[in-house]
Amino acid sequence: MPSNDARNLLQTAAPAAAVGVVTVAVSGAVAGGEGALGAAVGTVLAILFMGIGLYVLQWTAKTLPQLFQAMGMMLYVAQLLLLLIFVALFQDTSLFNPRTFAVGLVVATVVWMAAQARAHLKARIFYVDPDASKSEQPEKTGPSS
Repeated sequence: MPSNDARNLLQTAAPAAAVGVVTVAVSGAVAGGEGALGAAVGTVLAILFMGIGLYVLQWTAKTLPQLFQAMGMMLYVAQLLLLLIFVALFQDTSLFNPRTFAVGLVVATVVWMAAQARAHLKARIFYVDPDASKSEQPEKTGPSS
């Protein structure tokens, strides 16, 4: 992963993880151990889904730019379906509190998206390739008159 991609991932995952720690602490204080575990599972799941999605979109943008928008929509639908499957599998679990799971998932996702928007706004992305103008200058082929 190039340094810009790694920097973008760090700028989005770190705030989501920090807010996840706060969510786990608050959920643990309010709902006990099951609440803390539910918030932790929700936070980790959100960071995992969003991180994989970011990686896949960056790979698609570099290798198949014509499919970027379609891949974004497909990825969004796939993330929702995987989350639905996860919730269906753990619907009747007593392992963790489902409400704190939902809170951890939503809070981490919202913070991830806000941090990603901020990182994109602060990124210095060229809209013109500065090296291309140097290579497109015509070469001198003969004596000038």
